[in-house]
Amino acid sequence: MTSKDAVALVTGAARGQGEAIVGRLLADGYWVAACDHRLEELKESLAVHGDSPVIAVELDVTNEAHWESAVASAVGEFGSLSALINNAGLLHRAAIGDETVAGFESSWRTNCLGPFLGIRAALDELRRAEGAAIVNTCSTSAVRPFPNHAAYGSSKWALRGLTQITAAELAPMGIRVNAILPGPVATPMLDESVRAGLAARSISGRIGQPIELADAVAFLISERASFITGAELVVDGGQCLQIG
Repeated sequence: MTSKDAVALVTGAARGQGEAIVGRLLADGYWVAACDHRLEELKESLAVHGDSPVIAVELDVTNEAHWESAVASAVGEFGSLSALINNAGLLHRAAIGDETVAGFESSWRTNCLGPFLGIRAALDELRRAEGAAIVNTCSTSAVRPFPNHAAYGSSKWALRGLTQITAAELAPMGIRVNAILPGPVATPMLDESVRAGLAARSISGRIGQPIELADAVAFLISERASFITGAELVVDGGQCLQIG
C-alpha cells in the first residue's frame, strides 16, 4: 500500500493512545485525519509533526452529523479513506448502586454508539479502498469483570460484539475488522496514583505505554495482517492471566 492509498481516520487523537497512533501511522506513511472533540488540544499535539500529511478534525463521536463531516474532511483532503481507528473512549467508574442513567448512557454513547456511527459513516469509502481495515479499541474490561465498572465494562463488551458482527458482515466486501483489548496504559485516562497501583499489582511489573498499543493498531491495519479479521488482540502485559 502506497502512502497515496493509505489514509486513516483516528478518533480520540488529541492525547494518550490516540496521539501515539497518529504518530505511528504517520511514520508508516499514512495520511491521517486526526479527530477529537478537544480541537485546540488536538492542534497543539499535531504541531510536533510539522508538515506531515495530517489534519485536525473536530469530532464528537456521539454526533452523527460530526461523523459525516469528519469523513468528508478526510476524503476531501486526501482523496480516499482506507482505515478507521475507533480509539475514542470514556472511562467512567461507579458502584452499581451509585450509577446513574446519565452516567451509564454516556459511557455507552461514546464507547459503542460512537464506533457504530463511525463505521456507518465511513463504509462507502472503505468499500472503495483496497485493503480497507477497521480497528476498534475495546478493553480487558470486556474480558474480565472489574468492580465499579458497570457502564464502562458493559459498553466495551458490546463493542466486542459489534466488532465480531461487523467483521462477519464486511468480510465479503474486503473490509477487515479487528479489535485491540488494552490493559492499563499510561494515558491521561489514569491518574498517577491509579497508574502506580496498577503497576504494583501487574504480573509484568508495569503498565503499558501508548506506543505499544499504537504498534498493535499499525499491525492490524497493515498488509501484514491481510488474513486477519474478527480477531481480538489483547495487549495487557499479562493482566488477564492473573486470578483475582
